[in-house]
Amino acid sequence: MTDLRVYLPIDDLQPQFTAYLNSPQRARGYPAVVGDYSLIIEVAPALAIHRIVDLALKAEPDLEPGILYVERQFGVLELHAKDKALVERAGAAILKGTGANAGDQLSPQTLYADIIEKVADQHAIILNRSREASMILPGQSLLVYEMVPALFAAIASNEAEKVAPDVTLVDVQMIGASGRVFMSGLTSDLKRAKEKIDECLAGIKGRKSN
Repeated sequence: MTDLRVYLPIDDLQPQFTAYLNSPQRARGYPAVVGDYSLIIEVAPALAIHRIVDLALKAEPDLEPGILYVERQFGVLELHAKDKALVERAGAAILKGTGANAGDQLSPQTLYADIIEKVADQHAIILNRSREASMILPGQSLLVYEMVPALFAAIASNEAEKVAPDVTLVDVQMIGASGRVFMSGLTSDLKRAKEKIDECLAGIKGRKSN
């Protein structure tokens, strides 16, 4: 049996999040474009993701897969297109083929959220050590947000960017045990971003994890 852990449609991909999706560390497939519609799915066992890809691309061959990732426990797929209807039909084919409903996914849970004001020089430096761009500057504020399942960091980042486009998306970690979002900028913008993430995650329906 295939366990649908995340079924996540994302409307209107934003510039910074799109750039993140297209970075070599994440996307090994087709790059997304700003304004695209996306569907991100996580299943267990991990190799079941290949059946998900097959169902989607045979139903809608014009879709582009951006991420296909098989980790130890879970398989992850990201699909995108300019036409929302293509994404929706592919999603319907996936659900029908696996005998699942979108509401079968796990509901997101926030593990931690905080805004750290006026980050110290040394703090900024150590945060940036693993960054190649999108760095936090000393004196800026930092939003950190952690949730499970990890893939919900994707929609959290994209929705936050819609309401606070002037923030810097420093990092997104959306595959693994938990998802993490790092954003920097003015405290007022980060408060707006955090409120949007809170609202977004609260509105996603799903089952509780065991």
